[in-house]
Amino acid sequence: MPLIGWVFILLAIGLVLGSLFMLRDSAGKFRISDEKMKKIQERKAELEAEESAEDKER
Repeated sequence: MPLIGWVFILLAIGLVLGSLFMLRDSAGKFRISDEKMKKIQERKAELEAEESAEDKER
């Protein structure tokens, strides 16, 4: 394989790895306010109650 092929392969691998590392580093930076978290938990409880009611009907 010519040298330019190896350069492209290394560049592609570097871009993929760099993107994965950036994604990992930014994964914990999103903070949710207490109010939004409460709404999320309430909605989750509602959905679980609906699903359990549907399961009981079947």
